[in-house]
Amino acid sequence: MPNESGPESLGVGARPRKVLLAACGTRGDVQPFLALAVALRRHGHQPLLAAPSAYAPEAAAHGVDFAAIDDGPTRILDETATRQIIDGGLMGVRGKIAAARTVARLKHLMIAPLRDVAAIAHDHADVAAVVHSAAFPVQHVADILGVPAFVVALQPGWIPTDAFPCPLMPLPRVPRFLNRSTYALVTAAQRSPEVERWRTRELGLAPRRHGARRWLRDPEGRRRPVLQPFSRHITPVDPAWGDAVRTTGFWYLPTRPDWTPPRELSRFLDEGPPPVYIGFGSMTGTRARRNHALVTEAIRRTGVRAVVATGWGGIGAPVRNSAPLSPNILMIEQAPHDWLFPRTAAIVHHGGPGTIGAALAAGRPQVLCPHMGDQTHWSSRMRALGVAPAPLTARALTAPGLAEAITTAVTDRHLQRRAHEISGLVRAENGVDAAVNSLLSHLI
Repeated sequence: MPNESGPESLGVGARPRKVLLAACGTRGDVQPFLALAVALRRHGHQPLLAAPSAYAPEAAAHGVDFAAIDDGPTRILDETATRQIIDGGLMGVRGKIAAARTVARLKHLMIAPLRDVAAIAHDHADVAAVVHSAAFPVQHVADILGVPAFVVALQPGWIPTDAFPCPLMPLPRVPRFLNRSTYALVTAAQRSPEVERWRTRELGLAPRRHGARRWLRDPEGRRRPVLQPFSRHITPVDPAWGDAVRTTGFWYLPTRPDWTPPRELSRFLDEGPPPVYIGFGSMTGTRARRNHALVTEAIRRTGVRAVVATGWGGIGAPVRNSAPLSPNILMIEQAPHDWLFPRTAAIVHHGGPGTIGAALAAGRPQVLCPHMGDQTHWSSRMRALGVAPAPLTARALTAPGLAEAITTAVTDRHLQRRAHEISGLVRAENGVDAAVNSLLSHLI
């Protein structure tokens, strides 16, 4: 992966800056911020990552200062209702109503981690900037400190445009002149009476102004800088956004220095040809056992070797007293994508942006099984770029369909050639260093 060089000097006349990075959610929400923190530290600055305590060991392994915050929204991921929403992929009226109710709950759960970030900032008054995701409204903490807030749009779809419809939700095609209206749901998600009360009553700040897009404006009405940690070569960007929105390229986190592959994983990789990787990341759902059965059947049909990652439970581990797994299959919980993916023949995954970036950098064909939200967008982009066959929605996944897609991915020369070509483009962007340079240019 890119961005694994050693310490770099600050340059003549530069001085170290302390930057507070606040992240909350699953690994896909937090890991880009750790990657940015690692890059800031490599450039001689002083990042402080505020995130749920589960990420403390990873931060420590990379030498990044860490402060724990409440788990907040991640608490609901194991609830049956949330799993059913993931299974449904937000499709249909019921899916969108359920998603709206979940968003309402998330707004309540957001207050505890926001309070924690505010307390951390109080203890670090020398912070020069605050960096946060669009879904985690820490800009209010920046306002109380009187420092710039940088919004990280982890997925395309947070910044409204006339150029294309919002990719965050599965929506029917609309005429171009209606594209901007499809961002109404994103705008509505940013409106939170709970957060507004926290801002005014606990932080003592004035109510926000500047209309529906006020979360993208500072208290004086100036546009907040936005960093998009994905590639302009992969998904459309709108030139009309101007300098306020910087699409940097993917932010890659180097493998932690103390990580070594489990002996059984190394042995499996050495025993035969490169395997297919299959994993659905943090997409838990209610179909873990069903997914285990169809994945193992698809592998049997194709005859490939496979490393299957259970992740957060999207694919179930073998149950007690079940038939032994084929010797062609190795089940693992997880492994660093930047280490494992280049050692595979193809990558089957859910279409989260972090996994997309790692798969593209590895230069391997992909099979996409989108579950919800922006995963549908990324999946369609992979097919359009020629690095994947047609996506297979998770809710309609079958063993024969998955087997056919895997066979295509490991045999189609065009997919392999395009995957190699796109790999060169995304690796050359050096996105996390571009993000550091963009951030620091606003602090001069």
